[in-house]
Amino acid sequence: MTSIHDATAPLDTGCAVKPVNLPRPKPITVNGVTIPRNAISRETQNHPASKPIDAWMAAARALVVRELLLQEARQQAIEPDAITDDEGRRETDEEALVRQLVERDVRTPDADDATCLRVYEQNRQRFRSADLFGVRHILIAAPPADADARASARRLAETIIAAVATDPATFSAHAEATSACPSRAMGGILGQVSRGQTVPEFEQALAKAPVGSVCPTPVETRYGVHVVFVDQRIDGETLPFSVVRSRIAEWLASRAEHASIHQYIAMLAAKADIKGIELASH
Repeated sequence: MTSIHDATAPLDTGCAVKPVNLPRPKPITVNGVTIPRNAISRETQNHPASKPIDAWMAAARALVVRELLLQEARQQAIEPDAITDDEGRRETDEEALVRQLVERDVRTPDADDATCLRVYEQNRQRFRSADLFGVRHILIAAPPADADARASARRLAETIIAAVATDPATFSAHAEATSACPSRAMGGILGQVSRGQTVPEFEQALAKAPVGSVCPTPVETRYGVHVVFVDQRIDGETLPFSVVRSRIAEWLASRAEHASIHQYIAMLAAKADIKGIELASH
């Protein structure tokens, strides 16, 4: 017969591992205002990370910064004046307060011509028009995950390359008979192709391909294996400073604004009483 004492005694499972009681995380507060844990959990969706704890910490820091800015806006007695964006989305009062505070307190100097010109001279390769390629191709479809199909496609591509290298005039016939691309109806002609119009692996192959003859090796992409013939290449040219000056100025202004906002937040954090988290990683 089981006694009351026996029934309420801890169950001996024979396991030598004792349960560990993890301490609850310390509450996060900003000048005495607590950041709710459920709010942090909701905010994590805006801060993707490889580890959940990293996403949680990033979300917590973001909400601490938001609270700092809201407290400062209210301290300055700013009245929210919400605006609606081009897509019809209207700010919340809190979003309006943060925007108005930053517009009032954060000053970003405009980039002068000398600074813009210095950036231009140091980064000329970034301010080029795209190279243009007159391209024909034959696509032999083969999923990357299907090793057998991929190997078979490579063999077929190599056979076609050998035939076209011997007689370039046969390219169109091979395209019409073999290609899985709609361009087969035009002998494989893709027309003029520039950066961003095809997949990166195809564009990388174009940059290295000979002009006026079939590419000597098959080109592999996510779609399959290609036989490529570059008929023409027009190299891009460095754009004049007058054309890119406004783009450089916008980039410099954006970078300066980011730095100024970061410094402003650091100033607010330095004089605030923040508990439960460090903002150093912000």
